[in-house]
Amino acid sequence: MKKILYTLLFCNLFLLGCSSDFLDKAPISNANEENFYKSKEDIETGLWSAYNSLYTLYGPESLPSFYGELMSDNAYSDNAAGRIQDYEGFELHTMNIDNELVYNYWNNYYKAIYIVNNLIVNAEKLDFATRDALIGEAKFLRALYYFDMVRAWGDVPLVTTPLSVADSYAKGRTPKDQVYAQIIADLQFAAAKLPVKTSQRFVGAASQEAANTLLGKVYLTIGDKSKAAEALLKVYGKFSLVPYADLWDKTKKNGASSIFEIQYKGGISNPYSLYWAMFTPVDNRVVTAWGGGFNQVTDDLWNAYETGDPRRDISIQHGYTTPNNSFVDVKFTIKWKDATAPVAGLREASDNNFMVLRYADVLLMLTEATDDAKYLNEVRARVNLPAYGAIGYPAQYNTIALALEHEAQVEFACEFHRWFDLIRTGRAITVIKNSSKNITIETEDDLLLPIPFLVINQNPDVITQNEAYK
Repeated sequence: MKKILYTLLFCNLFLLGCSSDFLDKAPISNANEENFYKSKEDIETGLWSAYNSLYTLYGPESLPSFYGELMSDNAYSDNAAGRIQDYEGFELHTMNIDNELVYNYWNNYYKAIYIVNNLIVNAEKLDFATRDALIGEAKFLRALYYFDMVRAWGDVPLVTTPLSVADSYAKGRTPKDQVYAQIIADLQFAAAKLPVKTSQRFVGAASQEAANTLLGKVYLTIGDKSKAAEALLKVYGKFSLVPYADLWDKTKKNGASSIFEIQYKGGISNPYSLYWAMFTPVDNRVVTAWGGGFNQVTDDLWNAYETGDPRRDISIQHGYTTPNNSFVDVKFTIKWKDATAPVAGLREASDNNFMVLRYADVLLMLTEATDDAKYLNEVRARVNLPAYGAIGYPAQYNTIALALEHEAQVEFACEFHRWFDLIRTGRAITVIKNSSKNITIETEDDLLLPIPFLVINQNPDVITQNEAYK
């Protein structure tokens, strides 16, 4: 039986229940979702399902993780389970149209988009005081999801209402400029209607500042630096740079640098995180109970740190010693370390949140938007490194663009930024060629993922393939 283009139409989303409120609410299933929304309380309940989608979309084996990090010069995969060629497709840029991970990502994003579209359409039929703010949360999430998709696939079907089966078959790919226009419209609405972070509905909810930060990143991606600066300056000064180690302290979640943070609660019966388990060396059974071996740290990333930069040893561990006293020479991230996490099977049920947006991102993007190094230098001052332009600053980063590229690499190491950043700045092809991976990418068409074969096979007259995979 053919699978329908948007498997979201039939999926029962019995997801984990998810900040004191967020983590304790059970989401509804969309089996009866279309007829569920009758009141403000129903919309609020439905939003738990929308936020719960983030667990899948931003997990350690997600599109942002593998496309945003594994495809870059920062990381490689040492996992030997499952379809190894699917992981290698990201790591080595040997992608093909039947990559199962890519197909699953496509389906997962459209499942999540179905939830928010249904929320928005039904909320717009109701009349209550906080309606627009709740719609703003849903539109922020929809913008985030489409932003990931359009950067990874280019043109994608733009769906803003719940589709019937017949309509789903007829929906082709939308030009990316139109997708970006919808993302911007959603974020502008969210920025206008959402409360500021100090008044957010619950810890972890979307806020006005989160919408403006993401809007700034979107504008940078489409090359509009003036509008990016306008959006980002609305956030500037409202947050602060905490000590770098505090970002990864489980007792200091949602701190003064956090703009949008996915909430987890450690423990086997809770919605725990898996970053610690999956990003430790494969089958190590010393550092963690097992270790997934994903996004292991390359020498390129390790060597990018300047002498005296404390972020290196806070972010990365160089090797470990086995019980028989053998040293294993491997580098891996420890940002999500949770040494006290209980073990569920062979994986730690960890208590780490995941920051999608944080204040250092605002500062570095402001320098990108304005060519003013003062914002970048705030990030460097926090770790006591010489300012750009000062004596002692590394001579090889002799332009603001190169200084930004370097700073973002070490500031956001393993946080799913690197490949997205390099593509945005037009540096991806050059950097990956000159990295230890030594991968030659011919054209910018090769930077996109393929449209999954099964999606095209369902609708060969409607859905077209990206140029590099024809």
